[in-house]
Amino acid sequence: MNVRLAVAGGCAAGLASGWNISNTGAVAQQLAKSYGIGLATVGLFTTALFVMHLLLQVPAGKASDRFGERRVSLVGLVLIVCFNVLALASPDTALALVARALTGVGTGLAFVSGSAYVRVQGGSPFAQGLFGGVALAGGGLALAIVPPVDDAIGWRAPFVTAIVVGAVGLVALAAAPRDVERTRHARAEHAPAGIFRDARLYRLAALYAASLGLSIVIGNWVVTLLHRHGGLSKGSAGLVGALTLTLGIVTRPLGGWILRERPERMRVAVAGSLAAGAVGTVALAVAQPVPLAILGAALIGLAAGIPFAPSFTGAALTRPDAPATAVGFVNGAAALVTLVGTPLIGLTFSGPGDGRLGFGILAAAWVGALLLLPSATQLGARGATAASESRSG
Repeated sequence: MNVRLAVAGGCAAGLASGWNISNTGAVAQQLAKSYGIGLATVGLFTTALFVMHLLLQVPAGKASDRFGERRVSLVGLVLIVCFNVLALASPDTALALVARALTGVGTGLAFVSGSAYVRVQGGSPFAQGLFGGVALAGGGLALAIVPPVDDAIGWRAPFVTAIVVGAVGLVALAAAPRDVERTRHARAEHAPAGIFRDARLYRLAALYAASLGLSIVIGNWVVTLLHRHGGLSKGSAGLVGALTLTLGIVTRPLGGWILRERPERMRVAVAGSLAAGAVGTVALAVAQPVPLAILGAALIGLAAGIPFAPSFTGAALTRPDAPATAVGFVNGAAALVTLVGTPLIGLTFSGPGDGRLGFGILAAAWVGALLLLPSATQLGARGATAASESRSG
């Protein structure tokens, strides 16, 4: 029961973090009108969040390793709620940028520590995948839910919904088990060193940068792309676009299941998901007919999910002296891709192809990640095999 409560609490923190990834991108055109700015500037709302989200990855891991995963995640959720409240003050661009940046501090803390909390409390690779799926689904649900809420309350929709989701996360995590004191103290005695110099982490970082980073960039602009080129209404485009992230609630646990039950097939599954990401992105760029766009969005959901568990499990196994810090490093690579990619793809909507060129570039990036695919051992297959043999014995 305690493990289930811990997984539920960690997943609630992941959901709140994921929601803020795409809540402003879900209504980019509407925010542009309300704030009197261009789409590229609206893209900076996501960039501002990810600047701080990126900077907090390794510090969040270190704080989790030292002070306790649940404690750090609760702090992150409080920050998410408070700074979304700040954004409600007025439709002022400078205020929104500041609020989004400070919200990024909260998402950085909540995501890394939430993932570590699930693992430390005894969650299996499947539970780790479930956490990742819920976190990713948060972004997808925002794409589907924020647009209709925007019709009701206008520009405040991204922030009001984020407050509600963050408050639910606080309640769920507060009811979850306390941090494991023994584990926390043991980690504090072994300060992490050389994370940035550890070459073993870089292929995992590239993999996760593609899996999450490219998916988030696509999620932030897919609604605009489908609305302009697919002949879809804002609401319909949001529902199709939501598949790029919400399917992660299935495919991320699936990746964890494969890692636990079929570790010898993990590398093939990850390679297939990256290829699916490239094909799906091309399908979205074409945008018509609608069934092709739906298929493309679904393939992105597959690509965004399968690599999660092996990326994080592999990082933690690579650095057992500082598992949360290693995970923070890998997750930071995805944040960097989102930070750079979101405004750049936004700029392509003002150039030739009106966004389609940008999606073509994203498709090529999926292929690049496939060429850098880590080995089965780096993906955590060896550790999963040992755990499986231990259970069988």
